[in-house]
Amino acid sequence: MMQTLSINDSQRLQLAPLVVPSRLLLGPGPSNAHPTVLEAMNKPPVGHLDPAFLAIMDEIQSLLRYVWQTDNQYTIAVSGTGTAAMEAAIANATEPGDVVLVGVAGYFGNRLVDMAGRYGGDVRTITKPWGQVFTLDELRSAVSTHRPAILALVHAETSTGARQPLEGVGELCREFGCLLLVDTVTSLGGVPIFLDEWGVDLAYSCSQKGLGCPPGASPLTMSQNAVEKLKRRQTKVANWYLDMTLLSKYWGSDRIYHHTAPINLYYALREALRLVAQEGLASCWQRHQQNVEYLWQGLEELGLSLHVDRQFRLPTLTTVRIPQGVDGKAVARQLLLEHNIEISGGLGELAGKVWRVGLMGFNSRKESVDRLLEALRQVLP
Repeated sequence: MMQTLSINDSQRLQLAPLVVPSRLLLGPGPSNAHPTVLEAMNKPPVGHLDPAFLAIMDEIQSLLRYVWQTDNQYTIAVSGTGTAAMEAAIANATEPGDVVLVGVAGYFGNRLVDMAGRYGGDVRTITKPWGQVFTLDELRSAVSTHRPAILALVHAETSTGARQPLEGVGELCREFGCLLLVDTVTSLGGVPIFLDEWGVDLAYSCSQKGLGCPPGASPLTMSQNAVEKLKRRQTKVANWYLDMTLLSKYWGSDRIYHHTAPINLYYALREALRLVAQEGLASCWQRHQQNVEYLWQGLEELGLSLHVDRQFRLPTLTTVRIPQGVDGKAVARQLLLEHNIEISGGLGELAGKVWRVGLMGFNSRKESVDRLLEALRQVLP
């Protein structure tokens, strides 16, 4: 019989009960989950094909259609983080050789470029400085030049805090016969979205931001036009786990086993979506807008300036310019260690230039803003 290895002193420390600090998460995500969402996660798991769980999946689909304002049949939660939902959208829509036109005005536009290229897309880009947005005329010029199969835009650019207007873009895409793919990771639940009215064909999001749920169950939706393109594919979707031709059989009427879903995370997502529906979308959007305007006023009273023009700022995420001579990382570290408040620094071109302050979901409250502003008064030189 083989002898087991003994536990050393370092491993002994790992046998202590788990201790996690209580933070106010005001970075770009995750945000703090609503207490009832955390309670939902503690309910006992059932099987992933149990009729009770299948009913919860149906409820998730219905509630996602509501928060996205769409009737899309192919509306699911991907078992994975928002990046998995992003990859699912790209993988299912893109065939080798497809021209994919990506609007790049931040870090996550670049991520779309990378993903589309990995799936064989002929990737073209239209670019703007980080923090700016595309006009409809600029998009029309690019679409008419490149004639893409897919136009991909980031509705809420998490790296810059800018909101890309989408009114009229869907009509433009119909005119030129291309699909419109939209990143709503930092907008779903906190920013007005009307997928069907805007003519959006594919959209994805995450659970841990505006929906106020832990990460790991991420929304994905496809219009009938996108589904038809999927059905016409000459090649299989290059990602088995995220293939909607397979996932739709699990989420649809067939209920064919595909993978073991993260049961308790789906409980949490269902509860988070229920809370949004209970509050009402219009009220939820209004709450986010009122609280972020209160934040903007407080930041400006502290002498701080904001990176994005007011008309294009997100109500869910604000980029604050780091004052000259201030160590941005040191301020963020002091907020975390001394005040238990998390904010984040910039990404890519904005690294070292801005702080990113999220005010999303359950955290979009006046008390959150007051606590952050008071901590900044103590921390800023």
